[in-house]
Amino acid sequence: MAWVEKRGIKFRVRLRMPDGTVTTDSVHDVRADAVIRAKEIDVEVARDTFIDPRGGRIPLADWVPIWQSTHQASPATWSAYRSHLRLHILPALGPLPLVDIRRQHVKTLAVALGKRLSPRSVTDVIMVLSMILQEAVEDRRIPLNPCRGIRIPKGIRAERPHATAEQVTAIVARQPRACDGLMILTAAYTGMRWGELAGLARDNLDLTTGSIYVHPGVGALHEVDGKLYLGPPKTNDSVRHIRLPRFLTNLLATHLADHPHATVFPGARGYHQRRSNFNRRAWTPAVAGKPNRGIPPILPGMHFHDLRHTHKTWLIEDGIPEIAQARRLGHRLAGVRGIYSHVTEPMINNLTEALQHRWETTQPDSPDTVVRRLRPVA
Repeated sequence: MAWVEKRGIKFRVRLRMPDGTVTTDSVHDVRADAVIRAKEIDVEVARDTFIDPRGGRIPLADWVPIWQSTHQASPATWSAYRSHLRLHILPALGPLPLVDIRRQHVKTLAVALGKRLSPRSVTDVIMVLSMILQEAVEDRRIPLNPCRGIRIPKGIRAERPHATAEQVTAIVARQPRACDGLMILTAAYTGMRWGELAGLARDNLDLTTGSIYVHPGVGALHEVDGKLYLGPPKTNDSVRHIRLPRFLTNLLATHLADHPHATVFPGARGYHQRRSNFNRRAWTPAVAGKPNRGIPPILPGMHFHDLRHTHKTWLIEDGIPEIAQARRLGHRLAGVRGIYSHVTEPMINNLTEALQHRWETTQPDSPDTVVRRLRPVA
């Protein structure tokens, strides 16, 4: 049972906890307010909804390690969480006890972040903070999550570029290493992600059937805190077989016959490639060009990931069913469309034939000439 004590000019609400200790729930200026709160506590205790005020007095900086010890996420996700905490959340709110974090604290943080980060990045930071504070709610340390319902202005999101088959060929032609050119070509004609291609092993490439298998356990290359490792692809739906057009199967067969490495697209020393090195050495110079040397840009600002946008656009142009597009890209159609739609062998054949036709009709040289130009790395 809670009671009211006068302390100086204030009135505090006191109660005895199950462990026998006496604690203060709240302090009020007016005795009537303290009496009401004491009655509320009695009702909450009877309904088993009372929140021990001591649990919420822990600073956010001390609560985060407790939350981390039981929260489950992939290594790459944890790396992002740690970055948000270290750079943005803890410097602003770390010293505050959980019960003292108010909605205005969160909104002030969001406004400050919005002055130097993109709307997407601000949303990611607030999402992490919300997840941490929601766990405190579930742990009955605080009654409400102050992040709940806070909206971050999305701003205007620019449409990502996509390339034509001729532009992809031009990007490939500028690669100093034929291995990199073939990797870019494979990305454009399969829609695979960077990690799925950079981590692709020989054992997951079937040249007999002309297909690539994205493995559930080691189907993608990840880089976390500077370390490379093979792990699962982005989502469960990313585990898939990807049928290849004939020209690409032939190119990959020639490529693998000329190098002994276990990875299909190795770096210069035969190991896995780092994305940053690839972008600096191969991708950016090709798409941005060197205007001061008379080399015009092809698609300045285009990212390697935009080859997935490119592949999706090609499939739409060729009239490929949406379900076949989704499965090829490792996506899942939502709702009834995903449940009642299925990919058939004729769909896959039409898809690969359309890609083969695009290749054959868009090359500035004959396909045989392009094949000779894409001689594999030794």
